[in-house]
Amino acid sequence: MAGDLVLTDASVTYRQRAGVSLTAVDSVSLSIAPGEVVGLVGESGCGKSTLAKAVCGLEPLSGGSVTFDGQPVRPLGLRRRPERLQRIQMVFQNPYASLNPRRRVGAQIDDARAIHPGGPKGAPSVAALLDDVGLPESAARRYPHEFSGGQRQRIAIARAVAAGPELLIGDEPIASLDASLQARIALLMRRIALDAGAALLFISHDLAVVRLIADRVAVMHGGRVVEQGPTEQIWSDPQEAYTQRLLAAIPVADGLGHLPDVAEIVGA
Repeated sequence: MAGDLVLTDASVTYRQRAGVSLTAVDSVSLSIAPGEVVGLVGESGCGKSTLAKAVCGLEPLSGGSVTFDGQPVRPLGLRRRPERLQRIQMVFQNPYASLNPRRRVGAQIDDARAIHPGGPKGAPSVAALLDDVGLPESAARRYPHEFSGGQRQRIAIARAVAAGPELLIGDEPIASLDASLQARIALLMRRIALDAGAALLFISHDLAVVRLIADRVAVMHGGRVVEQGPTEQIWSDPQEAYTQRLLAAIPVADGLGHLPDVAEIVGA
């Protein structure tokens, strides 16, 4: 199917000094279909971000393959990325670092509009993109430092969507935000991705937020995907001991007495 992302035994190994190597991603197989939201969860250091970079071509594979729409995803080099692979866009963890501090917000969104499949004229306007993430048209004339962290992440989402992606990747996009904003930004990414007909790979260590937005969940531990399945199945009947420990570690508010449900997360 057009727009499918398929990882087959994908591995990423870092070579270190004295012949020592570190395998950050170990034989991961995973697929994502258009219009599907997949959550990738696991503790810090388990390989989630490395996997995201491999999907985007920011990290070379040491084994296996990553294909998008049937086309191999190769490491970025000096040559321009094939147009088909420009349909993969990422929202990074740190909105303070992912935006150019010297350029106005509107200019940065326009850069992404230039690679939209329909060209700049076929892409939504800067004003429409800002409105879609809850920011006024006047934001286009301002610089990133004039916005809060949550607003900057909204700008980063607008910029990614401006390119007309078929696959949107959120690499811990809520980790640097206040707790009160995390669920809202996650829901925003889901809505915008699905409205655009794109798939969403949402990477987080926060299983409660992932439950809120994902159709399927893949659990990563020690560089491997140890369990994957429909979100509610993983939530209600986890098979792997590691997944069970992740669920058990979700904080329960005093007086609540149970893991939070969707309404309680949104209201947080």
